Amino acid sequence: MAVKIRLARRGRKRLAIYDVVVADARAPRDGRFIEKLGTYNPNTDPASININNERALKWLLNGAQPTDTVKAMLSYRGVLLQKHLQIGVLKGAISQEEADKKFEAWKASKEEAITGKVDKLAKAKADARQKALDAETAKNQARLDAIKAKEDEAKAAAAAEAAEAADAPAEEAPEASADGEETQA
Repeated sequence: MAVKIRLARRGRKRLAIYDVVVADARAPRDGRFIEKLGTYNPNTDPASININNERALKWLLNGAQPTDTVKAMLSYRGVLLQKHLQIGVLKGAISQEEADKKFEAWKASKEEAITGKVDKLAKAKADARQKALDAETAKNQARLDAIKAKEDEAKAAAAAEAAEAADAPAEEAPEASADGEETQA
């Protein structure tokens, strides 16, 4: 019986979540499986991969063949490196302690890379939010300046009208003659 490690789809339309399963190669994609090893959610950034590494390693050492996608995920999680190192230990090329030390060094560098990417994404999101806030503040300030300019124009126009009104009655007032009689022009 050919055994595959593959993905089984679940979730709603356009928001798929996958189970990583060990199944007979003849079984349907979403059908019967032997064991569920974990989940894969491509909707998050970076994608969430939760796999039981020990069980996956056991199945790989027993001859299960991963599909291309699952092979990439197992490589990302370090299971294929563990398999490679374990085969070296079984053949006597390296000791178990050396293999564990190499795997821990690789795991630390991988975790650093993942946290670096998460931090970079969070920083980019915060920068975009700050840029949008600055743009909104500038737009609001421009609106306030426009309103202030209109108010200043209205005040200046009102002051000009008041000055004209003050000058006009003085001109329209009848002139007084030297004898005290008012003359009309």
